[in-house]
Amino acid sequence: MNKNILALFVLGCASFFIILSCSQDNDETGFIGRMTRQTSTEGDSTKNDSTPVILPPDETGAAPYVSFYSIDEEDTMRVTPGESQTAQAPLLITLTGNVGNPDNYNYICEWRIWSTADNGSELNPLVTRFEQNTTYTLTKSGGYGIKLYVTFSLDNDTIEYESDPINIVISESKLTCPDGFSPNNDSINDYYRITAQSIVKLDAQFFNRWGLEMHSATLETAMHVEGEPNKLILWDGKHNGKVVSDGVYLLHLDALGSDGIKYKIKKSINVLTGFREGQETETGGGSE
Repeated sequence: MNKNILALFVLGCASFFIILSCSQDNDETGFIGRMTRQTSTEGDSTKNDSTPVILPPDETGAAPYVSFYSIDEEDTMRVTPGESQTAQAPLLITLTGNVGNPDNYNYICEWRIWSTADNGSELNPLVTRFEQNTTYTLTKSGGYGIKLYVTFSLDNDTIEYESDPINIVISESKLTCPDGFSPNNDSINDYYRITAQSIVKLDAQFFNRWGLEMHSATLETAMHVEGEPNKLILWDGKHNGKVVSDGVYLLHLDALGSDGIKYKIKKSINVLTGFREGQETETGGGSE
């Protein structure tokens, strides 16, 4: 009689242990992210090839990020999956896969970049790149999503990795031009500076009253003002190495914003080396 009771007790404990183990497996499956494995079961009709098995992402996967030089921070900014960042155009971004592969699988990377406007998604990307590390330039304002997909394979074992989206927002354009400047080397208003936000193309010429070109500048040759990310220096007031004479000069400026706005500005510019502290005046230039 005692032996029968003992056997029933042992059987009950074993059943409870099996139920508990199954419950723990289900909890683990719900906790781990989007890492799936499919292993070939050739010759075994009792297994289903399409049934995914979740793997911990620290075994085989990736930790992708997007980096770009930030004028605001004067440093390189890094954006990881699930994060969002705002920047100006044109924006050169570097996409880094940072693939982890301890078991030396073969793998293929796929980056997708898409516009979030009009409910866009990774299903209709603007660009697809099959490289672990690559670059791309964003030139239009609006929101963008970026994802990395990695397919690992070794013999009959396949693992699929999909990152969370990385989000980048390109700001709308803005362009204003001042009426003049005073290149007298007093560290105040010494340069002709414009406010230029998300301007992707720019071509500017300065002429004297007789139509002789004194200086020209493009987006590539203009300099950013330290600590003022929306300010561009177009002219230091010099022609052939010397500061020009005081007077009125003419600015012709054509520019294109990241939002498609075209700026055509023609205005008079006052060069007044006699101006000192407190004389700076800025008014907005128009767009057509």
